[in-house]
This record gives sequence, C-alpha cells and structure tokens, in this order.
Amino acid sequence: MSASTNRFDPYRNFRFKIKWDGLYVAGLSKMTGLKRSTEMTEWREAGENIVARKLPGKTKYEAVTLEAGITYDTAFEDWANLVNDFASHSRMDLGDFRKNVTVDVFNEAGVKALSYNLYRAWVADYQAVPDLDASANAVAITTVKLEFEWFERDVAVTEAADRGPARIG
Repeated sequence: MSASTNRFDPYRNFRFKIKWDGLYVAGLSKMTGLKRSTEMTEWREAGENIVARKLPGKTKYEAVTLEAGITYDTAFEDWANLVNDFASHSRMDLGDFRKNVTVDVFNEAGVKALSYNLYRAWVADYQAVPDLDASANAVAITTVKLEFEWFERDVAVTEAADRGPARIG
C-alpha cells in the first residue's frame, strides 16, 4: 500500500493501542508522548575559533507512562513483578523483564496508520491502586512508567489511500 499523500487532517490522539508479547494491553486509556532529545556539543577549531561549531551529542529517550482502568487483567502487575520479584527474593528476572513494546495509531476508520516500536523497555514505576475516595465517581486507574533504550517508527506500516476529497490548496 502506498501512503496517502492527500491527507490533510491529523490523526486523532484517542485511537491507539499498545502491545507487548504480541498482545494488546486491555483497558489502556492514556499514554504520555514519545520524546527524544539530543544534547548539543560546542567545538572550536584552532584558527577558526570566532564561531563555535555545534555538533550533536548524546541522545536521551524519555520514559512513557501508561494508564489503564483496573480490571482482572494482570499484565502491568506481572511485568512489574519481573523487575522486583519479592516473593522469590530475587532482585529481577533477567530473562524477561525487558520487552519490546509497540504503539499503534489508527485512523478514523479504525485502520492502523502509524506504528512505533520501543526497544528494551522495562517497568520503572508501578502504581497498583490509585488514591481511593468513597465519595468520588471515577474509574480506578493503575499506572506504569516504562523506561526504554530507543524508539523508531515502523516504516512498513502505512495508511491506505484515503477515499475522501483531496486536500485543497
């Protein structure tokens, strides 16, 4: 499929799914943005030191936080327990605590349009139960903060050509 070159409207931010181990996470309601930043390094050349050269330095990938309504699905808890498994008194399960995570973004028709892969992710923070309030009328939310080493767009995922009107202008 070729990408739609006539699409003018941006994708909506509420049409997404997250998966790891080949399965989508149940009840996921929110994810913070994917962000990377690269430090700037100044360098001055002898004889040409009037202007500093600016070079890219180290790149940092910021953690993402996932929120889901509390259900009987234990995906967050099971993964978090791999990092700190207090029941077996081991610090971490080195074989499985890192996972590759996929973020899929869908268009208005429910067709996958974008996909990003987060590599070597692990659970840094886990909140099993939120603040509880008997007078509130809200969904109970569990959260995990994922650290990961890098992300990249899956260029094999493209949106089918739109059947709507072409962009004007």
